[in-house]
Amino acid sequence: MTLVRTSSEFVNYLFLLNIALALIVVGFERRKPTATLSWLLVMLFLPGIGFVLYLFLGQDLRKHRLFYIKEGEERELYPLVQQQDEYLHNNKLIFNNKHINEFKNLIHLHLTNQALFTQDNSVEIFENGSILFRDIKASLERAEKYIHLQYYIIRNDSLGQEILDLLIQKARAGVEIKLLYDGMGCMHLPRSFFRPLIEAGGKTACFFPPLLPYINLRINYRNHRKICLIDGEEGFVGGFNIGNEYLGISKEYGFWRDTHIRIKGSALDELELRFLLDWRYASHDDFITDAKYFPNRTEQGKTGIQIVSSGPDSKWSSIKNGYLKMISSARRNIYLQTPYFVPDDSILEALKIAALSGIEVCLIIPGKPDHFFVHWASLSYVGELLEAGVRCYTYNRGFIHSKLIVTDGLVSTVGTANLDIRSFDLNFEVNAFIYDEEVSQKFENTFIKDLNDCTEITMENYLGRSASVRIKEAFCRLLSPLL
Repeated sequence: MTLVRTSSEFVNYLFLLNIALALIVVGFERRKPTATLSWLLVMLFLPGIGFVLYLFLGQDLRKHRLFYIKEGEERELYPLVQQQDEYLHNNKLIFNNKHINEFKNLIHLHLTNQALFTQDNSVEIFENGSILFRDIKASLERAEKYIHLQYYIIRNDSLGQEILDLLIQKARAGVEIKLLYDGMGCMHLPRSFFRPLIEAGGKTACFFPPLLPYINLRINYRNHRKICLIDGEEGFVGGFNIGNEYLGISKEYGFWRDTHIRIKGSALDELELRFLLDWRYASHDDFITDAKYFPNRTEQGKTGIQIVSSGPDSKWSSIKNGYLKMISSARRNIYLQTPYFVPDDSILEALKIAALSGIEVCLIIPGKPDHFFVHWASLSYVGELLEAGVRCYTYNRGFIHSKLIVTDGLVSTVGTANLDIRSFDLNFEVNAFIYDEEVSQKFENTFIKDLNDCTEITMENYLGRSASVRIKEAFCRLLSPLL
């Protein structure tokens, strides 16, 4: 009897403790109700453990004022942004492209988020990792002044070692090397991996390093940016990390379909500023705006670009807002590719409204997932899109990791942000918004070509899915604010 009574008392205490912890979550959270409810659901099914998970995964970073640097960034950019905004409103901003006038509101939206508009750029598109890294390695070998690299994932494999060896070689030759990596994305890298580079004179920094191996209190906040900058002459940004799977040689994933771009022109200044601000935060170095990082430039092309960053340190969800504006402004078609489709209500409704308005909306997601929870959550949204007239496809040649949106063949965006809540609210992301008909039509043509490697999800086969699939979708949909 004593044992029974003790067990019963323990259950009661655990129940009361769980209620108290749940009230703490409700009382102190300042987030969307859907996310709060999702955490309460986790705590209901995992008493005690759920609250520990919340401490690791659910903290609201904005409350901690960790990113005081952001205020300095805005002060530095504000005069330039204000001037561009004034010119835009007074029709004094002269556009190279006749169609850009149609996107003045989108340009203004990003100006309010400190993203300067430049239009002397050239853009080269990469869809294949082997070709991309061939060109990146060639660019690294040509470097004479500096190399700045920022990646979410760097693998300890043949490609990772090859890039590291190149950096060591350039560091020994006197080239400035700064390499920034994410603590979560690179958690499996051995501590000794970067030692030869540091000994050669290169510098490395970790964004949100773990307190102990595999233990990181900021695990939910990840610097997902992928930036490569060389001598102020060229820069790369997009979806590819550094690892063998991104070359398409992984047995698990097969062909890796992604999108990356090389930029030449004044947009590099914005990429460089983004890198330096992240570097300052992670390395605790002083912020240095050396002239060699921002050289005087000659015109490289006529492409208009805004480099847009977002993260938990941002007042607005800048990239998501850009996505919304592109979707709502489309007149003919909207083509989207994303490996993770877990939209919030605003994105989901915008896509449905566009399709219901007669605009062609096409979405490509992976047929072979790398994260099953996210995959089932993604499929849970497909039914709503199909009902509204959106055409949805699964990519079957390998794994599609491309983060791309093109509207009307006139404006496009490519970068690191997925169409998911994590990219909108939790990750540090960077995208290039491109105002150029020629470049955007290249993206559109590539999207149409990708459809040859896709299977369309029809309403008939969607309704015919099994009961077990429906249960998985429903469960993962409930957790989607946490994914």
